[in-house]
Amino acid sequence: MKVKVCGLRNPENIEEVSALHPNYLGLIFHPDSPRFAGQPALGEWIRDNEDKLREQELVGVFVNAEVDYILNTVYDYQLDWVQLHGDESPGYCRELKLLWSVNTLRKPGIAKAFSITPDFDFNRTNPYVGSCGLFVFDTGGQAQPGGTGRKWNWEKLGEYTGPVPFLLSGGIGPGDTEALNQLNHPQLRGVDINSRFESEPGLKDARQLELFLRKLN
Repeated sequence: MKVKVCGLRNPENIEEVSALHPNYLGLIFHPDSPRFAGQPALGEWIRDNEDKLREQELVGVFVNAEVDYILNTVYDYQLDWVQLHGDESPGYCRELKLLWSVNTLRKPGIAKAFSITPDFDFNRTNPYVGSCGLFVFDTGGQAQPGGTGRKWNWEKLGEYTGPVPFLLSGGIGPGDTEALNQLNHPQLRGVDINSRFESEPGLKDARQLELFLRKLN
């Protein structure tokens, strides 16, 4: 099972987490987030340390961002994925994919996050199939975009029959490995973890992460 560690913003902490060999490192580029990573010095550090981060794919998380902002951030932070965590439409995703199809520089994948509530209809994901290579299923119900640190009912995953693989997100913590190892869904690629592994917003506890990764299948 693949693991994305999201909400990173400190170079030393990124190095520490990277050494544990997760599959994805997530940087949040939503200015209202306490984990906002949009600092030029961080982009410079990433470009200078590209060899150290070669094993991981860098994911930038955006919320209803202007296309130009995403394009510039992809270049400045060497992003491999763009995760859209707002109300971005299928047309918006197609526009990004089209722009990258004619761009000779970086061509990141597109991941679309969906907020899962008890009445969520997974057919809503269908219009995104052609443009998004990955979905993120997160906890729904909050007024503002972003994670809640709470789980949702994973049994609802049985309703998802689409072709796009997904990351499971929302309140996943150190004690959830047994339940995660028991999940069986053909499109489950991995998990997206964040606040439950922090000592403070944006600073991950490497020891907790190491134990979690060791126990996860």
